[in-house]
Amino acid sequence: MKEEEEGPPNRELYALLHISPEASDEEIRKAYRQWAQVYHPDKYQAPHMKDTATENFQRICQAYEILSDENKRKIYDIYGMEGLTSGLELGTKLNKAEELKEELERLRKLKEQEKVSAHFRPSGTILANMSLPHLLHGHGIMRGMAMTSSVQSQISKHNTLSIGGNLAVNGNSGGGAATIVFGHRLSSVSSIEFIGSAGLRSLIGVQTSRNISSHLTATMGLSMSLRDGSLNLSNTWVRQLSETASGNIQLALGSDSAVSVGWRKKNQKLSAAGELKCGIDSFAASAHYNHRFSSKSHGRIVGKIGSNALEVEVGGGRKLSNFSTVRMLYSIGIQGIFWKFELHRGGQKLIIPILLSRHLDPVFAAGAFIIPTSVYFVLKKFVLKPYYLKREKQKALENKEKTSAQVLEARAAADKAQKLLQNVANRKTNKQLEIGGLVITKALYGNLKALKKRDEPVESNDSPVIDVKLPLNFLVSDSGQLQLHEGVKKSGIMGFCDPCPGEPKQLYVEYTYGDGRYEVTVDDYDKLVIPQEEHRI
Repeated sequence: MKEEEEGPPNRELYALLHISPEASDEEIRKAYRQWAQVYHPDKYQAPHMKDTATENFQRICQAYEILSDENKRKIYDIYGMEGLTSGLELGTKLNKAEELKEELERLRKLKEQEKVSAHFRPSGTILANMSLPHLLHGHGIMRGMAMTSSVQSQISKHNTLSIGGNLAVNGNSGGGAATIVFGHRLSSVSSIEFIGSAGLRSLIGVQTSRNISSHLTATMGLSMSLRDGSLNLSNTWVRQLSETASGNIQLALGSDSAVSVGWRKKNQKLSAAGELKCGIDSFAASAHYNHRFSSKSHGRIVGKIGSNALEVEVGGGRKLSNFSTVRMLYSIGIQGIFWKFELHRGGQKLIIPILLSRHLDPVFAAGAFIIPTSVYFVLKKFVLKPYYLKREKQKALENKEKTSAQVLEARAAADKAQKLLQNVANRKTNKQLEIGGLVITKALYGNLKALKKRDEPVESNDSPVIDVKLPLNFLVSDSGQLQLHEGVKKSGIMGFCDPCPGEPKQLYVEYTYGDGRYEVTVDDYDKLVIPQEEHRI
């Protein structure tokens, strides 16, 4: 994915004036006046300095002209500079009316397509059960198969419709069902669903949900079987325990009466869940733990125990693309020893459990775990990792060659802009040193991997990192604070540039405040407010 797709678009002009995308008209005027004083050409006598000031002053004026005009600002926020230069800024003017009409129609159709895609969500699962013992006994490797599929559509602002079905075959028996669910949002805190299902478990039902408070949600459901007329009642309470954890209690009354208690926790690095379920003559407990090792790989441990289950599952997965993930899992329990392969793409899943043996032989169980694990790590170290590194290096080189002229030009412009900021930045730094205020001692912006080697010099034009200490010191307020706005790409800030187009970037800052030393690293579009005590070294 290109970097431009990873963050909010069309924010360069906000970065240039150093204002928030939600800035008021008065804040825009104030920012323009401040920058116009810095870059006004009449302030400089040397020809090269006057030329640089004129160039940046024109950029400031252009940014102000667009953001201070309500219509132009709306067009820019949605379509960027391309929208302004394609004729959309003409408004109701008659010249180029046909081009304007065509462009508006194209953008309208594009938005309609995006809207349909967002409101039409298909999902499905294919489960293919395989058995090595069956194959060895001449019965074929397939021992069963199941498929589920559903499509959910947002048919109006408050109504959704979901249509789905499932089929299952196990040996010489099988079955299936078709389900339709109509959901209606009654208010901002409550909703209702009507459910109908035809097949082996034909039923009709209704379910309603309500947010009792900002941390508590209650759901009640009632269903009736069309085969024997039996009723089933369910009641579920979900409580938000913290920002990352929630708990739930469910009571089910009917043919499958049971009480279950569950807990779930999820953050960027790990997710964990547990459930205890007690029914008539049965009980079950399970625990799930997932840990994210990196943005592309994760590990998984699952344990299950109950009247009909005793199982441990371990394994991991890797993200192949923005939409695809593959997993390999190893399972051992009273039902036997399994390998399980999973492919997730979008809302679709392909799951293939392979039964290796029904006998829990320790040697076979150890071999079934160690052999594929060893093969994976050998392949990863000697085949996959070198291949991906080579491919990434090749892409980086191609991108560098393609953008080298652009980067050189941007670096030169940033260097010129920094020279005009230097005197004011030095005065601000000296003032902050006198009062023990905020002083930026080091600031680097650029490629994530290169920032880890931040002790290396960055003066080279080939470096994927740029020194931005001077412009950040210029942006320090008289009260000794620095704020960079959220949702604004930092390469657009005056004195910055993009040293590695197409690659993810971060900003690393070292600073002093009072008698303390601090450091912080933030992503390209993240908000930065310093000083903060949590940054102390």
